Amino acid sequence: MNAPPPPPTGTARRGAHAAVRHDSAVGHVTGRAVYLDDMPLPPNTLEAALVLSTHPHARLRGIDLSAALAVPGVVAAITADDIPGRNDIGPILRDEPALAAGVAEYAGHPIAAVAADTLEAAREGAARVVVDYEPLPTVLTVEEALEHKLYVAPPQIMTRGDPDAALVAAPIRLSGEVRCGGQDHFYLEGQIAIAIPGEDRDMQVYSSTQHPTEVQHGVAHLLGLPFNQVTVEVRRMGGAFGGKESQATIIAGIAAVLAAKSGRPVKLRLARDDDMLATGKRHPFLIRYDVGIDAEGRILALDMMLAADAGNIADLTPPVVTRALCHVDNCYWLPHVRVTGLACKTHKVSNTAFRGFGGPQGMLAIEALVDDVARHLRLPADTVRARNFYGVGRNNVTPYGMTVEDNIIERVTGELARAVDLPGWRAAVDAFNAKSPVVKKGLATVPVKFGISFNLPTLNQAGALVHVYTDGSVHLNHGGTEMGQGLFVKVAQVVAEAFSIDVSMIRISATSTGKVPNTSATAASSGSDLNGMAALNAAQTIRGRMAEVMAERFAVPVEEIAFDDGRVFARNESLAFGELAQLCWSRRVSLSSTGFYRTPKIHWDAATCTGRPFFYFTYGAAAAEVAIDTLTGELRVLRAELLQDCGASLNPAIDLGQIEGAFVQGMGWLTSEELWWDPSGALRTHGPSTYKIPGSRDVPPVFNARLLADAPNREATVFRSKAVGEPPLMLALSVWLAIRDAVASVGPVGAKVELDAPATPTRVLAAVERIRVCEIL
Repeated sequence: MNAPPPPPTGTARRGAHAAVRHDSAVGHVTGRAVYLDDMPLPPNTLEAALVLSTHPHARLRGIDLSAALAVPGVVAAITADDIPGRNDIGPILRDEPALAAGVAEYAGHPIAAVAADTLEAAREGAARVVVDYEPLPTVLTVEEALEHKLYVAPPQIMTRGDPDAALVAAPIRLSGEVRCGGQDHFYLEGQIAIAIPGEDRDMQVYSSTQHPTEVQHGVAHLLGLPFNQVTVEVRRMGGAFGGKESQATIIAGIAAVLAAKSGRPVKLRLARDDDMLATGKRHPFLIRYDVGIDAEGRILALDMMLAADAGNIADLTPPVVTRALCHVDNCYWLPHVRVTGLACKTHKVSNTAFRGFGGPQGMLAIEALVDDVARHLRLPADTVRARNFYGVGRNNVTPYGMTVEDNIIERVTGELARAVDLPGWRAAVDAFNAKSPVVKKGLATVPVKFGISFNLPTLNQAGALVHVYTDGSVHLNHGGTEMGQGLFVKVAQVVAEAFSIDVSMIRISATSTGKVPNTSATAASSGSDLNGMAALNAAQTIRGRMAEVMAERFAVPVEEIAFDDGRVFARNESLAFGELAQLCWSRRVSLSSTGFYRTPKIHWDAATCTGRPFFYFTYGAAAAEVAIDTLTGELRVLRAELLQDCGASLNPAIDLGQIEGAFVQGMGWLTSEELWWDPSGALRTHGPSTYKIPGSRDVPPVFNARLLADAPNREATVFRSKAVGEPPLMLALSVWLAIRDAVASVGPVGAKVELDAPATPTRVLAAVERIRVCEIL
């Protein structure tokens, strides 16, 4: 298709680039927005409950369902043996079951399910299922997996130059180790699906999923059906963050098997505790590095290991590790580098997609390294960063071979520093610390360069369907899913811009595999890029047909037809958009079109870890101030200043909301959200009483987010916009680095800070005590 037009000039009409409110905003705040749990259910719908393994690794010697089936109201109960098709819902690799078959591999592994007339009866039935376990040896840590070489996928190695020789030749050589923990998605709406059996074994599934096509495929595999007999629909999710990309298939698949067995509709909604026990999370990483530098802090060589805790199966771990490797460089030129990514198998729930998809862990690794280098050399961290930034025209090729053609990181960091008076801010923090013996402040900045596109080129495609009705109203459908991020209103704005009508004329409809097939997940921050372009393609096709009718009606060249503010002009004549639609219908011209888009330029060689995996990069920078109590380890984030590159933003209001929300979510990952398994392999932080997401009082009292001005995307994206869903999460690394800075103020200059993430009070206090020992020594 042709490249999209440049951003339009300002107009009162609400199309692209207007700060339009979320299409469901009123529904969200009034409670009228319908989620799956609010849907009126068909008659005779059954409620379902899961039976979860109580052992992290055990052979299932027997599963007795008789007591469950005897509970009044229980209609059906299933195990893996009751699956009529193939017990496999793996998103990438095969043999990843919906229900454990023969062996349970984590505490919380679904091994059976019960459906009943009421939820209470289903839960009672599930509680009465008797499982005969034979405990097996368990591996619960990445270190154990490394020792035994237990992996769910082959190692990935990204290499450039000769890192071994360059390390030996480096004037200064440092090594280090850091860990970052996992994170639960803690979406407000838990996992839920409704499966409704139809004629001839057809199955209609309503699923809270980011990936309707994957749910369609998973259900079809389990039921032994072709894909065209399974239709999956989702209007909205109450949050997802990656947790409903592959995990939703488990819930929908089990509901569908129960529906097929009972011949009745089945609703399966997980309680929060079961949700957290049974479904995957962000990957914890163990990071080790060996770096060679010069006296100015320039990185000359790097050998780094990124070991991800995959959990019990591969799930999406291989591409998560790939993206982590592709973001180890962040904004920095690494002339000689080897990064090894390992997908370690443990007997815990399979970890999965989460906002950033490995990028945050890769960036944490390099930022911890840069911070260590700066402290060792007694240089400001910002100075070390600037000396290692990618150049323009030189030192501008990533370790995976992609040339950085759109580098604006110096502009972004410079604008932020000037806007917040960074030198003055630093002086104020230092002055406070000089007078405060117990409470210490820290200040840090972080730059971010984040690649946009799925690493697997095949996934970078999207479809859309647009209808124009004879009154000028428009029906829009596409393969993207709405999870609160504002995708639907953005794509509607794109279509409104194409027709030059107000966005209120666009009616958004639920995502359905029956309307747009073979979709990719709404993930990788690519929802607007892909679906917006597909919808634009469809709208431009219809607009072209309408222009031809208008040109014929008024006998002018089609090139002179102009669409503007709800009217269509042919020199001195004009028709309202709806009038032209009516005219097109009367002349038997189609007002319906599909649209399609595939991202250009991208390619990737998984064997060599080289290529151009990203269409473009987004850039951002943040500065954060924290305070820690050196006697208790408690901390507060006092101020955060964010600057994010959104290109020519499709919707500044939506984008600002995404920036603020991503930052706070990243803050939670790095400070308070600790997942803790006991020695027996049981997750003990599986509800809001023990798992601490940030609350309203944790948001910095001074919190400013800005969009980078006058920076349209250099690549031909939809109206030159840029993605925004994931990149701002990495800005929260400034908080973790600021905590390290506060800890460093307790010890001698040049002392190394040893602090893993999340920086809980316990970890902060331990880091303070360690650095105080350095001072004594």
